[in-house]
Amino acid sequence: MTPAALRRRAASRAACAPALLAALLLSACNRSEQTTAAAPPPPPAVTVVKVAQMEITPSATFTGRIEAVDKVDLRARVQGFIEKRLFEEGADVKQGDLLFTLDKAPFQTEIDRINADIAGAEAALQVASLSVQRQSTLVKKEVAAVAVLDQVTAKQLEAKAQLQSQQAALEKAKLDLGYTDIAAPMAGRIGKATYSVGDLVGPASGTLATIVSQDPIYVTFPVSQRDLLGVRKQAEAEGIDARSVKIKVRLADGSIYDQVGSINFVDVTVSTATDTIAIRAQLANPKRLLIDGQLVTAVVESAKPKTALVIPTPALQIDQTGRFVLVVDPESKKVEVRRIEIDRGYEGNIVVTKGLKEGELVITIGAQKVRPQQVVEPTEASAEAPAS
Repeated sequence: MTPAALRRRAASRAACAPALLAALLLSACNRSEQTTAAAPPPPPAVTVVKVAQMEITPSATFTGRIEAVDKVDLRARVQGFIEKRLFEEGADVKQGDLLFTLDKAPFQTEIDRINADIAGAEAALQVASLSVQRQSTLVKKEVAAVAVLDQVTAKQLEAKAQLQSQQAALEKAKLDLGYTDIAAPMAGRIGKATYSVGDLVGPASGTLATIVSQDPIYVTFPVSQRDLLGVRKQAEAEGIDARSVKIKVRLADGSIYDQVGSINFVDVTVSTATDTIAIRAQLANPKRLLIDGQLVTAVVESAKPKTALVIPTPALQIDQTGRFVLVVDPESKKVEVRRIEIDRGYEGNIVVTKGLKEGELVITIGAQKVRPQQVVEPTEASAEAPAS
């Protein structure tokens, strides 16, 4: 070949090289895509928990209000100026503790005046009695007329009545003097004083301060007629007293108060506005954490535990048909939709009454990634620590 022909041949080969390389790369990519498409994806990973059978204490919750067993508004029974206030606001007081004193001087003065009147009435009665004696003697001797005896006898009776009236006034004055000392009628915690030393108070002045008993204390909560009938029927079926339930109190921070109470009163009328009946329970309050008027959650627990099937709350699914869970077959590892019926929740779990058996595996994490009859890769979690 001529040099010119050799150069043309080399140039032609150089031009074909990139096209050949591109074809080889494209072929390799197609083979890779075919290989990838041919390999099935791995089963989705899910977390499952075994349906467990455990002993539970059935409970129900209601919105309740704390009420003091006793609550007294202190009032002045007589009019007078406050002379002393003998308590610290918010402190505990004992029955009989002196709390307020009113100015006693006007009442002592009234007692002194009445004592003087009594002395005069006694003297008048003595004179009238002597006159009756004299006239009686004269009438017996037929020296004086009976009409004169009748007159002095009437004066004697009048003097006696006057003396009795003064004696009654003295007793009232002594009572009024006693009312100037205002003492605690019961033990409890006293609130803010409405009046200060030097203020003029009386029966129309209203509350001077309020004493609220602390321990024990009540929690009152309304229960619907439906719930109450259900409790009574269940108690009758189990042969127990419907009142033998345990009452606990859940505080605002979600914690359960450490004292357990019992029902001591069921109202005798039903509220026509809400169709509920008021239930009252009494419980100890040694730490004074429960305060009159406080809003709490009353937890009513059955006194008799029972055995039930439970699942973690995240396992429960809901659609238009109702409640269901996704069950994984331990052999085939396929997912099955299982319709269930449930009772109340219990300590992060849900009580299942129908649709599941003990030991079956329910999905708690990853349910959104699977579909019925799909094979999954389950990982079992502890039932004691339900997944969330």
